[in-house]
Amino acid sequence: MKNLFLFIALISFSLVNAQAFKGKGDQKFQVGLNLQDEATGINVNYDYGLGENISIGVSSTYALGIDDRLDAGFGDRFDIKGRFNANLGNVVNIDENFDLYPGLNISLKNFGGHVGARYFFTDGFGIFTEASFPLAKYNDDKSDISYYIHNQFALNIGASFNL
Repeated sequence: MKNLFLFIALISFSLVNAQAFKGKGDQKFQVGLNLQDEATGINVNYDYGLGENISIGVSSTYALGIDDRLDAGFGDRFDIKGRFNANLGNVVNIDENFDLYPGLNISLKNFGGHVGARYFFTDGFGIFTEASFPLAKYNDDKSDISYYIHNQFALNIGASFNL
């Protein structure tokens, strides 16, 4: 009976063991809340592992709640980014379920950077937070709505999934 219990415990532990970034071929999907000064919205990310510590992906944000003084159409509310991440979870070695990933992105609105972290509770589910910021804006015209949406510091927080 003890051996059966030990066997079940070991199998259960191996199934629950999570890892934040597995390297080449790893795929992550994230969905969350986007918070900016002038808007709140939805953010979705997809990352694909190219190597032990490198991933590329795509991120998109749609601003839902916009400040009343701004009259924004679909093009102003929507942004899509190509992204590059340096996944440093195994370098900082806090926990195998934790991943820290700074990176760069190029979008329809700007060239920018981001710093994110994710923690996986199981092999398939975790949480993430990510801060993004513009490094170079395409348009500095303050009369253009896109100057105020997606062209500032933004915080994303939500759920992360292994695919």
